[in-house]
Amino acid sequence: MRTVGVEEELLLVDPDSGDPKALAAAALARAAHDDPGQDVFERELFGQMLEFATHPQAEMTDLGEEIARCRKEAARLAGQIGCAVAALATSPLPVSPSLTVNERYLWLADRYGVGTRDQLVCGCHVHVSVESDEEGVAVLDRLRPWLPVLTAISGNSPFWQGHDTGYSSYRSRVWGRWPSAGPTEPFGSPERYHRRVADMVATGVILDEAMAYFDARLSARYPTVEIRVSDVCLYAEDALLIATLTRGLVETAARDWRAGRPAPDHSVSLLALASWQAARSGLDGDLLDPHTLRPRPAGRVLRSLLDHIGEALDDSGDGARAEKGVEELLRRGTGTREQRRLLDHTGSLRDVVTECVHHTQG
Repeated sequence: MRTVGVEEELLLVDPDSGDPKALAAAALARAAHDDPGQDVFERELFGQMLEFATHPQAEMTDLGEEIARCRKEAARLAGQIGCAVAALATSPLPVSPSLTVNERYLWLADRYGVGTRDQLVCGCHVHVSVESDEEGVAVLDRLRPWLPVLTAISGNSPFWQGHDTGYSSYRSRVWGRWPSAGPTEPFGSPERYHRRVADMVATGVILDEAMAYFDARLSARYPTVEIRVSDVCLYAEDALLIATLTRGLVETAARDWRAGRPAPDHSVSLLALASWQAARSGLDGDLLDPHTLRPRPAGRVLRSLLDHIGEALDDSGDGARAEKGVEELLRRGTGTREQRRLLDHTGSLRDVVTECVHHTQG
């Protein structure tokens, strides 16, 4: 069975005011003091962000428990330094990001200017194991039209600098400002994939292969494909649902490749429109159907996704879990819907943040 790992970026905030706090270095120092060998928490681009990465898991029950445990540990570390963590993909309140000082991040700030300073956004990346680069590229080529659906499921960033953006996932629009971000054309082979990345680095526009910020890519560190389109989810169970659906998509794509079924030939320009539509409306409107790239109600698209990966889900024992997760998500809504509901109820973005701190810890 394919293993799955999840990386989540959390926002560090003042527990009373909700303002983002640049205390990641102190949180990481506390983590290293408590466990010198810890490999879970890492620094990110800005001091207001704290990232954790789970270990690879074959059983989704184990992965869900680890996500919850990492969130609670992040909350404990934050509490010891006078702040809290919130699973928010953008800060609802105005913020001036504080760059983490190291050689790489200083290069980004110098190269991209304000484009770097605007990147205080928190995502969720899912790694799914593959047997080889050949299988991995075949999977990437076949995942492409389904990735916007994952963006819609994860939508958790309606607010930016104190204002409602009108988007469900504004994080994805901000992330798309990087010159190497977004959907890709089919690669066809590992050789073409690696040649494309090498050509991009050779332009000098990006620093190295780690800056190939494709919506989905081969991991440079692990034998996995890395899917990078999701907001960090307000609810831990939604993060687990995305991981479950992502493994189903990877397994289904690999089976299609082995069976000789060709990759969809949707153009990058249409896939970019599908990504925009998913970011704009989330699950509260139409999405572009992955088969036809024509508008279709979000609920029906999610049912189509479950049908598409149903065999893989059943074979891994995840079918009932995925069905229940999708039903709950459609009933309750995404983090974006909850954030807007909280604002309507309280009239205060500060209250939105403090309530989301509680949601983050389950």
